[in-house]
Amino acid sequence: MALLEVKDLQVYYGMIQALKGISFKVDQGEIIALIGANGAGKTTTLHAVTGLLPKKSGTVTLGGVDITKTAPHKIVKMGMAHVPEGRRVFARLTVYQNLNMGAYTRQDRGEFSKNLEMVYERFPRLKERRNQPAGTLSGGEQQMLAMGRALMSQPKILLMDEPSMGLSPIYVNEIFQIIEDVSASGTTVLLVEQNAKKALSIADRAYVLETGNVVLEGKASELLNDESIKKAYLGE
Repeated sequence: MALLEVKDLQVYYGMIQALKGISFKVDQGEIIALIGANGAGKTTTLHAVTGLLPKKSGTVTLGGVDITKTAPHKIVKMGMAHVPEGRRVFARLTVYQNLNMGAYTRQDRGEFSKNLEMVYERFPRLKERRNQPAGTLSGGEQQMLAMGRALMSQPKILLMDEPSMGLSPIYVNEIFQIIEDVSASGTTVLLVEQNAKKALSIADRAYVLETGNVVLEGKASELLNDESIKKAYLGE
């Protein structure tokens, strides 16, 4: 059974149909990439899955449970965390306070301390800067903070929206290495990424979106070598 399954999802912005019945699934332990041009519907898909956007029709299930009409905060409690596009850290709060916000669904403070140490171990720079306001961090450090904050909820699946956006090549490589490490530690990952080449290089499988439709799917390694994908998305 798939950990996350999306079937025939349709989403509208007013009269404009943004998603036209897309379907995909994410199995336990996979890294799945959603790639496509700007406006293809990638971010809309994540917002619909996490309950931030209403669905016109279709279903979303998490671990076999229908979450199509479930409120976003309840979806977090069920094991889904979302790292939004643009990072969206709380700029005036410290790094520690941001991480604390990520654990708001956790009741056990002993678990909180354990999770915090796990995040600091994975992101040593966050530990060094734990008392700094998040707004003073570099873009790459803010991305790490957004990821660390999401991991504080101990998610079964982590949804990431454009994690490399606006980052220097050094930080891009570091962020993608961290995504692989998070996956290796047992967290399933659904990755939306403009840098298709980078996304396909770490993903198990991928879905290609065009104007609200899934037009291609397959093993990431095969799509990486697909001539039509190379021309359209990889700049080759």
